[in-house]
Amino acid sequence: MTFVLFAEQVLNGVQLGVMLFLMASGLTLVFGVMGLINLAHGSLYMVGAFAAAGVAAATGSFLLALCAALAAAAAAGAIVEMLVIRRLYARDHLDQVLATFALILIFSEGTRWVFGSFPLYLNVPAYLAGPVTLPGGIQYPLYRLFLIVVGLAIAGGLYLMIARTRLGIQIRAGEADREMIAALGVDISRLYTIVFALGAALAGLAGALVGTIQSVQVGMGEPVLILAFVVIVIGGIGSIKGALVGALLVGLTDTLGGVLLPRIFATFMDNSGATSAGSAVASMLIYLLMAAVLFLRPRGLFGGAA
Repeated sequence: MTFVLFAEQVLNGVQLGVMLFLMASGLTLVFGVMGLINLAHGSLYMVGAFAAAGVAAATGSFLLALCAALAAAAAAGAIVEMLVIRRLYARDHLDQVLATFALILIFSEGTRWVFGSFPLYLNVPAYLAGPVTLPGGIQYPLYRLFLIVVGLAIAGGLYLMIARTRLGIQIRAGEADREMIAALGVDISRLYTIVFALGAALAGLAGALVGTIQSVQVGMGEPVLILAFVVIVIGGIGSIKGALVGALLVGLTDTLGGVLLPRIFATFMDNSGATSAGSAVASMLIYLLMAAVLFLRPRGLFGGAA
């Protein structure tokens, strides 16, 4: 493999990683602060993608589409938290899983009723179309580079919010001792709604950004949700730094594994067998990575002490 091709695949892995971070960061905040297993997080990713596709088709503006994705996903998240999720905090995880699984079905059928069963498509705006030349003569799509920059910028902003702002202090305190911050006068219900809406907005933004690379369709959030759970297990529940590191590890492992393993197997197998075996093993790599991390650090790379 040439250096240019390898560098392109590394960038693809980073791009996948930062998009997974947008999903996993909200998921890890919700679980860390609320102790809630939210299987419907992928549905909020889908809501953002469909909102962006609808607004882009109506207005032709990509920026308005991104704003619509953020607003629609955040609003959906806040409504779901106030109407459904709020009743689940004192329930066990099985009840949370069943209720949020029901929300997946409701969101999927509701989206199909509004938009139909056929996929929608988001076009890359003209000012982000085409390749850009990076050092080393690497030709890389400008839009994918934009995704990397946006994802890393959001990661930095989210870290500063958690570390430096009053809301961030409340979120970190809520992870440590919910009863204590409630006793100190913090409106815990309002904090929960804000955290849930923030996580939903990040998921919706990820859906809108990825919607230009793949089709926008019902059920698009469930495969990403599985990867997001892998990310937070690797990084450590409740850790934004862990979500970023875990997402980049998963993105790079998945992308490079899919490219390198068939080439490695081709050294001692025929091409068709190498492609089949390489693809099969590559699909398991992220789960093997998760198992290795849990074996060495049972609470994840940046998980808190028991």
